[in-house]
Amino acid sequence: MDTSDLFASCRKGDVGRVRYLLEQRDVEVNVRDKWDSTPLYYACLCGHEELVLYLLANGARCEANTFDGERCLYGALSDPIRRALRDYKQVTASCRRRDYYDDFLQRLLEQGIHSDVVFVVHGKPFRAHRCVLGVRSAYFANMLDTKWKGKNVVVLRHPLINPVAFGALLQYLYTVASKPGTCVKVLTIEPPPADPRLREDMALLADCALPPELRGDLGELPFPCPDGFNSCPDVCFRVEGCSFLCHKAFFCGRSDYFRALLDDHFRENEELEASGGLPAITLHGISPDIFTHVLYYIYSDHTELPPEAAYDVLSVADMYLLPGLKRLCGRSLAQLLDEDSVVGVWRVAKLFRLARLEDQCTEYMAKVIEKLVEREDFVDAVREEAAAVAARQETDSIPLVDDIRFHVASTVQTYSAIEEAQQRLRALEDLLVSIGLDC
Repeated sequence: MDTSDLFASCRKGDVGRVRYLLEQRDVEVNVRDKWDSTPLYYACLCGHEELVLYLLANGARCEANTFDGERCLYGALSDPIRRALRDYKQVTASCRRRDYYDDFLQRLLEQGIHSDVVFVVHGKPFRAHRCVLGVRSAYFANMLDTKWKGKNVVVLRHPLINPVAFGALLQYLYTVASKPGTCVKVLTIEPPPADPRLREDMALLADCALPPELRGDLGELPFPCPDGFNSCPDVCFRVEGCSFLCHKAFFCGRSDYFRALLDDHFRENEELEASGGLPAITLHGISPDIFTHVLYYIYSDHTELPPEAAYDVLSVADMYLLPGLKRLCGRSLAQLLDEDSVVGVWRVAKLFRLARLEDQCTEYMAKVIEKLVEREDFVDAVREEAAAVAARQETDSIPLVDDIRFHVASTVQTYSAIEEAQQRLRALEDLLVSIGLDC
């Protein structure tokens, strides 16, 4: 079980394993064990300073004058850990996920992955992407379509254009995060939108990539894009006869699957698109509607995902190595939880290693366990979990049962709640006895 692995790794100080569990398996950083202890508490207690700093930077809670904060502080093994706790500034899980997307955009700028234009400012080169510049600035959209059209290298010699300032301007266009103290007033340029608009602007690239038959009410190009804007696609994905005109920089930067498909050993599958001579890749096992969700996620880190589409998108997100999209699917599937669906959703969560969704399912099961024990699908799930424990002995436990027991116990806050929790636990125990798993 991932949560047990997380607690064990924190006690050992295994930063790499903890990083994997939090970032790849999406385990909740503030999860509690049966002793009401958090991963951060064990890292503090065992004196693992590097791990403490990592947990604090990734959303671990330890506010002053709270149970968790005081417990971590008094249990800390060393003074450096105590100082780190006192300097604590909370970073939420949503901020952490946002940073993944921002880091991608930063790499896109710094590494110039699949850049298609180079600006030379007083001898200093800057690699950039026409699609990003055009969608973020009406000035660049106009210049790239007129004076700079067809140019792979643009030389800027104006005395007012400083290389440092131009670099800050590009930083602003890609990430809306200029370095303090730098000046971005280097060109007569329409100011980029505020920070909340960054993803909306990038989503316009997905709008432009849609084939005409899927645009619906979006209308003709350039949609809300600046007049004359050309997204300058450099790859075409063919999905059931539909052509999506996309950008390698985004697909390779966001997915190792597409990086291998486009950059490495699948070039023999390329065809030349008759219109524009773009390399075209045919994708199998996916519908245009489902690929549209992938498209918007890759460009903007978000997609409007109805619960009924979440199963299909989840399967594709797993194949295309998009863990963030898998998490979005998990949040959408969590909306489906009821007595009839919870076991099925739990199975999906285990299959695709969505630890948070799995935990949400077992928490819901704990609330309705008295009804679930009468359902055949739940009984089958318990049996399968027991069978999965290799060479089961009397001291072995069933993970699904353990999780439900934990959530039942965690709801106990009043005396009346104790009686209710005992009734739920008795219903679960009676089921185990009836199917011979009471050991």
